[in-house]
This record gives sequence, structure tokens and C-alpha cells, in this order.
Amino acid sequence: MTEKHTSIDTVELVPGSLCNHFLIAMPSLQDSSFAHSVTYICEHSSEGAMGIVINNPMPMTLHEIFAQMDLKAAAGQGHQPVVAGGPVQQERGFVIHSSDSEWHSTLKVSPEISLTASRDIISALAEGQGPKQYLVALGYAGWGEGQLEAEIAANSWLTVPASKHIIFDTPFEQRWTAAAQALGIDVNLISNTAGHA
Repeated sequence: MTEKHTSIDTVELVPGSLCNHFLIAMPSLQDSSFAHSVTYICEHSSEGAMGIVINNPMPMTLHEIFAQMDLKAAAGQGHQPVVAGGPVQQERGFVIHSSDSEWHSTLKVSPEISLTASRDIISALAEGQGPKQYLVALGYAGWGEGQLEAEIAANSWLTVPASKHIIFDTPFEQRWTAAAQALGIDVNLISNTAGHA
């Protein structure tokens, strides 16, 4: 019995199909915002896509965000690093979190993972009352109509269904490799022309 293999070139990306997926930057992608990045896609439609880079920690902790928002942190809160979520609206905070609670502007990306960008979730985190698992990012990555699909066709990105474990439990420096391993790929060994055998 032979297995049927689908070439990446024959996979049609329809609007919404990349929601709750990781974009894994190919080694050839040298853009400083995205080199060796893993981006969690939160929205994908015919109008474009939006995601959060999950493996680019900033030299800043949640404590600094609490201070900027005049929030008093409960004991033990705020030591988590903040990630640079992408080059768009870098002054704006986004929280990727487990879907065990909802806030004012929560977008449920999957049954397990949500995205919230409202002050109430940051206040709850300061008080130690936030979601069980979370990642705080400043900024996001955005693509216009057809732009992401064109970049994937040009071999800038690999895509794989997202893993809650990689977002919340895997060390930042291991996320790029771990996400690609979900495809059975060692990204460090990929040539720049993958997909065009």
C-alpha cells in the first residue's frame, strides 16, 4: 500500500485555512523582523492575515508594562518576558492565552487558544487573576490581501498546525526548531529552494 503525498505547490490556501497555524520562517528569510521566527496566525481571511511572533523576547518584562499602565503587581507577578510580536503597532499589547477565560476583546482562535488586546486582561495578570497560560507581545505581524499566500508560494514560510505546548511551554530559543520538527523537518538543513524539487 503506497502513501499519497501532496506537493506543497498543489495545496490551495483558502481564506481562514491558516488560522491557528504557525508560520515558520525559512532560513533564507533575512527580514530582521522575521528571521528565524515562528508566528502564530490569529486571523486569516480574503482581506489578509494577522499573527503574533512568539519567539522574539524583548529585554523587557511584564513588570514594565504594569508600571506603564499604573498597575500594581501582586507578589510574584510580572517576571515573564514580553515578546516583540511583529513590526505593526509596536506600542500595542496583545496576549495569547489559554481559552479558560474571556475578556473584553477576546478572539477565540481555537478551542484551546485565544487572543486578547484589552486592558482588563493586563489588569487581571497584574493581580494574579489572569488566564492559566499566556504570552504577552507588543506589536503584531500583518499581511494584506493575497500577500501571505504569495510569500508562502515563494518559499518564505513553512506552515504547520499550531501547538499550545510550543507557545506556552517551549523555551523561546527552541521554538523555531520545535515548530519545524512537527513537520518532521530540521530547518537548519533546508536549502533555500525547498518545495521545488
